[in-house]
Amino acid sequence: MQLARLRSGLPLVALLGLSMLALNACSDAEPKSPAGERPPTEVSVLTLKAQPVSIVSELPGRVVAYRSAEVRPQVNGILQERMFTEGAEVKEGEQLYQIDPAPYEAALASAKASLDRAQASVKSSRLTAERYSKLVRTHAVSQQNYDDAAARLGQDEADVDAAQAAVRTAEINLAYTKVYAPIEGITGRSNYTEGALVTANQANALVTLTQLDPIYVDMTQPSNVLLRLKREYASGRLKSVGENQAEVTLVLDDGSAYGPKGKLQFSEVTVDQSTGSVTLRAIFPNPDRLLMPGMFVRARLEEGVNQQALLVPQRSVTRNERGEGVVLVVGTDGKVEQRVVETDRTVGDAWLVSSGLNAGDQVVVEGLQKVRPGATVKTVEASAEVAGRAAGGRTQQAQAARS
Repeated sequence: MQLARLRSGLPLVALLGLSMLALNACSDAEPKSPAGERPPTEVSVLTLKAQPVSIVSELPGRVVAYRSAEVRPQVNGILQERMFTEGAEVKEGEQLYQIDPAPYEAALASAKASLDRAQASVKSSRLTAERYSKLVRTHAVSQQNYDDAAARLGQDEADVDAAQAAVRTAEINLAYTKVYAPIEGITGRSNYTEGALVTANQANALVTLTQLDPIYVDMTQPSNVLLRLKREYASGRLKSVGENQAEVTLVLDDGSAYGPKGKLQFSEVTVDQSTGSVTLRAIFPNPDRLLMPGMFVRARLEEGVNQQALLVPQRSVTRNERGEGVVLVVGTDGKVEQRVVETDRTVGDAWLVSSGLNAGDQVVVEGLQKVRPGATVKTVEASAEVAGRAAGGRTQQAQAARS
């Protein structure tokens, strides 16, 4: 009871003093550095090194047939026979349809008869003209009679030329009753069957042929990316990749890689006003007919090599309140500073940094949550696994995704 009364009688100032003494005793028990400060936090850093990185743009693309032909009749008539199997491959010049040839055979016979008649008339006219040419010199016939005979010969010779042209036309029309494949390719479905009436140059095709090996892939590249690449080539930042610079690889719509590599054929010289992009065309071998017209693919086009690329692990780059990419860098004095960086594209799990960092900078890759700008830290070089992934630019290809 006396102790309780003694405690209750202690002034508030005395109680506060006792609390401070207890806290000081606890703090004296914690280890301190020789200067009386806490030891620096240990962080893992990656020392940046310039290295060559292959710059590969991943572009959206569509598969386009190498050649496609819509087969239409060139004469009128009744289809007598379809001579192919739908979906089968046909050779160039192989007959596909037979149109009833009877009317055209008769037209050819008539044209030949007209030619014979015209040739017979020429013989008669020529003999008359030759005979009159002798008689006119002796004044046995008038000059007018001779002139008429010569003119008649010319007319008959012109009739022969016309008859010969008619025979040729009849032969062509008769040949058109056999509809041949204009290209090598795979047939689609036949739009007409035997017994159907077809007309010359009709709107609907009889069948469509598509050549699939080789095959085209049309890609679209933003014009601003094309301009940036040209500037980087001009400044020497990007170097040509040599003989394989025109090679293109494909990733199919299901994410799998297409085996055979293609070659870049050409680039459009105009920009699409609606999309602001330029069309590139590549050609690929397609022996298994895996690529089909209309398919969506992702094309990877190697554009050049950045000889002085700096790669930073993606987890080291964060964003500030303005949305800018920032990293923590340890200076020569062991203090942490924050740097604003610009990232160009991804290379594996690393960012390709275009500005804000230099070779030799030590970037914090582990322990980011434990330090703040201005803090003094103890650095430990990152593990071989982390350094190896950041140095993967020698073997990995840069994706076209902008930061």
